[in-house]
Amino acid sequence: MAPRTSWKGYLKLSLVSVPVKAYTANNTDEDVRLNQLHAQCNGRVRYKKVCPEHGELKSEDIVSGYEYTKDQYVVIDDEELSRVRAKSDKSVNIDGFVAPERIDPVYLAGKTYYLLPDGPAGNRPYALLVRGMVEAKLAAIAQVVISGREQLVLLRPVDDMLVMSVLAYPKRVRAATPYRDELPNEKPTKSELALANTLIEASTLKDFDIQSYKDGYVENLTKLIQMKVAGQEIVKAPDAEEPKILNLMDALKKSVAEVGTRKMAPSVKPDEAEAAPRRKSRSRKTG
Repeated sequence: MAPRTSWKGYLKLSLVSVPVKAYTANNTDEDVRLNQLHAQCNGRVRYKKVCPEHGELKSEDIVSGYEYTKDQYVVIDDEELSRVRAKSDKSVNIDGFVAPERIDPVYLAGKTYYLLPDGPAGNRPYALLVRGMVEAKLAAIAQVVISGREQLVLLRPVDDMLVMSVLAYPKRVRAATPYRDELPNEKPTKSELALANTLIEASTLKDFDIQSYKDGYVENLTKLIQMKVAGQEIVKAPDAEEPKILNLMDALKKSVAEVGTRKMAPSVKPDEAEAAPRRKSRSRKTG
């Protein structure tokens, strides 16, 4: 089934308008949802909306309200809510361009869209904008109204495509300052730092592929469900051992040696390993 567009409108930069469409990049199809059941009969638990004084309510009996003090509410009706919702002009309005490293990842809110040209009229200006951003090594900060709320977004060129990620507004992100008091005032020695740098360099992923990472919880839960459906016995996996606390220098040295061994092992082919002792023995005979 072809993916459905999540949003359609225009990408605007000054007087330039590009018709675009957005597809959500977040895939929830792989989520495994568990339902709550009655332990005695496995009946599905249903939730009813109940008022303590009047019992179960119908949808038309329910309004929205804000608790401004304990047990005191101010009621906000739908018409009043519509007044504060942003009026959508169906535009992604680019405020300007910034270096990607200027945006701290802590502001990424988790919702991402693929933004594509909508129709032939948008193809050339879209490609031009993407190419310009790639050559300048810049991202764009923009604002767009989605579902009645104005969103701050980051536009990045990825593989000739624009990716639009929703950003949290600064007031919705806690500042790190209050937590800095918990940081220890430690200064590593030169030898510790040298070993740490060696370990980091040896552990650097030169052929990183995020596709190799799987959601272990979802995979294990899916297997568990399949085994339960098939009536198989579930065997509890042994608990992982807690890591042993070693002396820092010992831990660094052992880690460097372990990573080095792991990286060297694949480079030695089995036939070469077998041939090596024979070459050594022949060299000793001739010596």
